[in-house]
Amino acid sequence: MNSLVGTGELLRLAWRRDRILVPASVIGLVLLAVGSAQATLDLYPTDQAAATGLAGILTNPAIVAMYGPLPSQSADALAVFKTVMMGAFFVSVLALVVVRRHTRTEEEEGRLELVGAAAVGRWAPLAAAVALATASVLAASGLAAGGLAALGLDPMGSLAFGVAWATAGLAMVGVAAVAVQVASTTRGAGGLCFGFLGASYALRAIGDSGSASAHALVWLSPLGWVGRVEAYGANRLWVLLLGVFVWVVGTGLALVLLQRRDLGAGLIPQRAGPARAGALLSTPTGLVTRLATGTLIGWTVGLVIGGVAIGSLLGSVGELTSNSAVSDMLERLGGSAGTVEDIFLATETAFISAAVAGAGIALVLRLVAAERTGLGESVLTTPTPRIRWYAAHVGVAVALTTVLMAVLGVTVGLVGPLASDAAPSLGATLGAALATLPAVWLVVALAAVLAGAAPRFAPVSWALLLLSFVVGELGRTIGLPQWVTDLSPFAHLSQLPGGDFEALSALVLTAIAMALVAAGAAAYRQRDVA
Repeated sequence: MNSLVGTGELLRLAWRRDRILVPASVIGLVLLAVGSAQATLDLYPTDQAAATGLAGILTNPAIVAMYGPLPSQSADALAVFKTVMMGAFFVSVLALVVVRRHTRTEEEEGRLELVGAAAVGRWAPLAAAVALATASVLAASGLAAGGLAALGLDPMGSLAFGVAWATAGLAMVGVAAVAVQVASTTRGAGGLCFGFLGASYALRAIGDSGSASAHALVWLSPLGWVGRVEAYGANRLWVLLLGVFVWVVGTGLALVLLQRRDLGAGLIPQRAGPARAGALLSTPTGLVTRLATGTLIGWTVGLVIGGVAIGSLLGSVGELTSNSAVSDMLERLGGSAGTVEDIFLATETAFISAAVAGAGIALVLRLVAAERTGLGESVLTTPTPRIRWYAAHVGVAVALTTVLMAVLGVTVGLVGPLASDAAPSLGATLGAALATLPAVWLVVALAAVLAGAAPRFAPVSWALLLLSFVVGELGRTIGLPQWVTDLSPFAHLSQLPGGDFEALSALVLTAIAMALVAAGAAAYRQRDVA
């Protein structure tokens, strides 16, 4: 029991530090589930309307690969079709962020060594991080289930929906607990966890959309377990035991590994670099770019896969034109300009732009991480001005988000015409993807101003992203006041590829982003650097 001494105190400290991040993320996830369900129920209020409307289209193999199988052709199942898998992914990311933040990040920044010098057991920091992450997962899952039941959805199905989210989230808590023992850096732990999520999604997609012999693959994936709960269908609540099993085994294995490694190190040692740095590392921008190489490669591969999936779906989107309710729903989400293929692409591009904004936030927050680990101090002891170090992180984040959206636009533009003659051209898809960048840059700029002015609150950027996305994309469908919806930069995107480019909105968003970056730079120049 001495190994757990101080767990309660560290748990209260972790909650104190995440008192904004966790509640805001949970609220955003609940709004995502409830708001999306309400919007769909407005279009399909009865089971008959659902069965004769969109349900038949959702059996398309490409759509099943993206979102999982439809458990039943009821209005309730249709209402949560997209948010079951999407929300499970976001809940998993929340679990990863909380576990990593209070374990590996603490070690990397040297605070855990200071805490460990007090009356704190060896297992206490990990136990506190796992406890907070578990509570966050259960809160998001439980409140989302309660919110769906309050809308009038079947109570047992709503409970199964919460079980689906909890299954994925608890599994990720266990996986993250192991990853922070294996990797020796925060980035390494994140890479392992996101690699696990990517493999889980791929196995699920192949199993759900493949032949009968491939269906067994879903049982190898926590995200596959989410679909096998079949909320508002079979309602297999026992699937939660699989997530609990991974949580127990992962946490237990992490405690064993924790005893076998040195504090601050991981089971996978860091590679020794070359004796002399190359020309690329002679500038702050070059150094930041080199450190972001893995992120760039991973996100590029992900955007190519996503672009192929969206482009292939354009071949079946034309079926939606026969259903006025479906067209109305797409118009609420993606605008009313252009063909149904244009509207569908605008909707999906907006969703992906929010994910790309997350990649930009992650790069900007490395400025804070470098400050705490000592890397920033080492750089700033050279003739490098603070502004250049700050600008390098923000500039690489802006460049990365631009490249990623361009990759998405080009991929969809190349694959779409192969799937449908009505698909937008390469130029149109590229333009639609790049038109989202002002909103993406504004979200990145919010992270930049927090990192420059108030680094302790920089992680709140994630909660702001989630809330901005939910309000901007679902605000119109759930009846939020217009002034609330207008607070989100994603609510001001141009309706492309079918509509006109809103130059004024793009300029205003870009100008606000530049002003925030400048404010962050001024604050970073004046404040003390840890």
